[in-house]
Amino acid sequence: MRCTCLLLGIMSKYIVDPVIYSIYHTDLKTMPHPSKFQREDEHLQILAADLKLAYKALYEAIQPIPYIRDRLYCVDKVFIEGGSEEWVGDGTFRGKGTSWVRLESYKDIYTNPPGKPIRYIIQADPGFGKTTQTLQYTFNWSTGVKGSPFSDVQLLIYLRLRQLRGVRSLAIAIRRYLLPKSCPLKIADIREILEHTTSVAIILDGWDEYPELNTELGGYMRDIITARASPNHDVTLTTRYLPKEFPATARRVRLTGFDDQARDQYIRKAVVGDSDESVEQIKQRLKDNPVLADLCQVPLFFVMFAHLAHEKEAFKRFKSVTEFFSFMIKCFHEHLRNKEEDPNVERQSRQYEGVHEELSALAYEGLSKPDQQIVWKKEELIRRLGEGFYEHHKRIGMLVEEEVITDQTTADGFDVYTSEIRFYHKLFCEWYAAYHLAELAVTLDGAELSSELKKLDPYDLQYLYRFACGLDPAAGKKIISYLQSLKGGDKFAVLCILEQTGEVDDIKETVKKLCADTVSIKMGDTKLLQRSTVQLLDIASSHKIPTSCLHLNGCVSEAVAAGGNLLLNSGLHVPPSTTLETIAITGENLDIPEGKMIGLLTYAEKCEKLKKLTLQCLLPLSDLPAEQIPPSLKTRNIEVLLLSLKELVYHLNLIQGKWVKHSSGTAQIGGYVELSRGTEIGWRVRELTRASAAGIPIAQVVIYGCSPVADQSGSISLALLSSQLSLPILSTLQELWIRDIARRMDNTEVVGILSYTAQCAAVKVLVFDGQTLPDRVQGAESTLSTLRSRNVSVLGRMKTESSPSDCRVRCLDLFSGVWEEDD
Repeated sequence: MRCTCLLLGIMSKYIVDPVIYSIYHTDLKTMPHPSKFQREDEHLQILAADLKLAYKALYEAIQPIPYIRDRLYCVDKVFIEGGSEEWVGDGTFRGKGTSWVRLESYKDIYTNPPGKPIRYIIQADPGFGKTTQTLQYTFNWSTGVKGSPFSDVQLLIYLRLRQLRGVRSLAIAIRRYLLPKSCPLKIADIREILEHTTSVAIILDGWDEYPELNTELGGYMRDIITARASPNHDVTLTTRYLPKEFPATARRVRLTGFDDQARDQYIRKAVVGDSDESVEQIKQRLKDNPVLADLCQVPLFFVMFAHLAHEKEAFKRFKSVTEFFSFMIKCFHEHLRNKEEDPNVERQSRQYEGVHEELSALAYEGLSKPDQQIVWKKEELIRRLGEGFYEHHKRIGMLVEEEVITDQTTADGFDVYTSEIRFYHKLFCEWYAAYHLAELAVTLDGAELSSELKKLDPYDLQYLYRFACGLDPAAGKKIISYLQSLKGGDKFAVLCILEQTGEVDDIKETVKKLCADTVSIKMGDTKLLQRSTVQLLDIASSHKIPTSCLHLNGCVSEAVAAGGNLLLNSGLHVPPSTTLETIAITGENLDIPEGKMIGLLTYAEKCEKLKKLTLQCLLPLSDLPAEQIPPSLKTRNIEVLLLSLKELVYHLNLIQGKWVKHSSGTAQIGGYVELSRGTEIGWRVRELTRASAAGIPIAQVVIYGCSPVADQSGSISLALLSSQLSLPILSTLQELWIRDIARRMDNTEVVGILSYTAQCAAVKVLVFDGQTLPDRVQGAESTLSTLRSRNVSVLGRMKTESSPSDCRVRCLDLFSGVWEEDD
């Protein structure tokens, strides 16, 4: 039995009850009936053992390049952590897209308190390593890696959602896709194990590829995601985009790709080992190809770049992404021809490489559908492509075949399998579809082409557009004209022009014109527009085109120098520019603690032509250790300015590290300051305290989700994840919001907040938002009198104890202490 051999081969790794092993040595006909198992832990151990066997087959079959089938890698040998960020807050106060906080490690995703099942959503574009990361989890669990996520979990269930067409329950999915036919457990046994095992974690990989995504049959999977099903289990979902419905308590994480450090680690770990010379050769080849810098932030494509750059002596400098892809596809075909000595095979291979109209049409048809189709039935594909063509592209790794279970069963009750085919990666689908798009662009008139292109979202299919422009200049001219007619399309059009010729000389005038004015990246920009702008800056920098000013408006929630680059809240990196003269970073919620300010100055130092760095910051900044300020900033006499409400307040003395108040402008903290988990709350409290002591007006403080309670000293105690922190009385605070959704506050807690407000001498407005409060405030006559004398307004968007389901705006009567409906 296959299972027996594999299981015995890894007994040294997996500790399973000997009774269980004896079962696997028994012929199926004489195997005890599952109903005779008396101990639930025996069932559990059988399931755990077979799951580890199933995962071993997956995590030991990693292919960095499609055609490398003779060298499969274990995931632990190739997995490198890229960047990751966690969403904090609900965005109500901080604004959409501004609440991402960088995580130090992928392990930090799973730091919720034990015993509290939760839903995790890991978001990323294709190629950013969602599946590789989850396979690393299965490796860690299967081999007992201590301290890793899921190391203490009894059962880890890993399912690829794209396989689950027609599957109606979690237990059925496990039995069909993860367990061998020889396993004695039935679906009912698995269901019982899931119900009675206290420590179960579930990983659902690829929500955006789930074939039942919008069908009634997918309801059970949607119930798992929303915690209506499997409420006692941790569930991790990987996806390109968010599900329509998920719990408000879900932890959202996104992967942001490889920085320089991660690329270096991968080269050493999976490509060349500790050879410094080889590492530098690959890194130099990436530097020689700046047009690929953006593509190589995507781990999948950096991995292919690194292997090809190491293995191909003829590796050259590429003028465009189209040229690089053409080279890569050629390598795939050449690899197969080099393995075959039959001249007939070589001749046929060259024919298949050059003639692929039907595959291109098939790829385009799939991508242009409202619900993109990037998976095909094997029979359909062979009928359209021909068996020889299909087998060739399967052998080079371009097409991947996968067995899936149908809804049908045989007469004796066995499942019926079918084969589905997909591209190795969606980007290869875009490559072949680009040939068909280029052909359409040449033959269709302007109106017809515009109608056709409206089916193809540039944000989703940017490389389809770029490839089509690079493959056929005549088609590119018409496509670029269409893009330039779109709002914000001029920057993306520059990239498509570059694909056409590969010569920056052809677009220099356009780049000069765009860079002569302020180049802006804003919070509301699409990721494609932001990406296009970053690449525009790269082109200007590498070809010595002056850039007057880069304005980052509301898109840098934290000024983090990540791997030498600025990190935007979209996850994109902005490399230093050699021609940039001014950087302006604005946004009411910009946080720059001391360490990150030094990082920002280090980034500024790398911008060789920089003359001025301007910040619009939330709070007056702390002075900096003079010895940590990059020396060249001092010798170059770069201006570092701090703006508040568009009025100049401070400039940084680079010699002393001190912020010096400018002669004009009034110091104040405008906008609001949010105190919530994940917002570096300790630093904010210290800065608020410092501002109050200096007499600087503080417009508004919003306390969100920290269960604030007034303590004996009169301060507000904030409950954090691992500690308590107090917000002292702020004499210059003008408005205070207490936002704590669904919290029930008693009279003592409300009186405490009112008392704190009365002691903050400048407060004019106090707002309770989202709580359930007593109908009347009692025992606070002195406090209410103080608030009355200062004409303070106490408002609430809240429920009361007598109307627990009626949330509305109310106003506190400061004479009677009764909450009254606001007129």
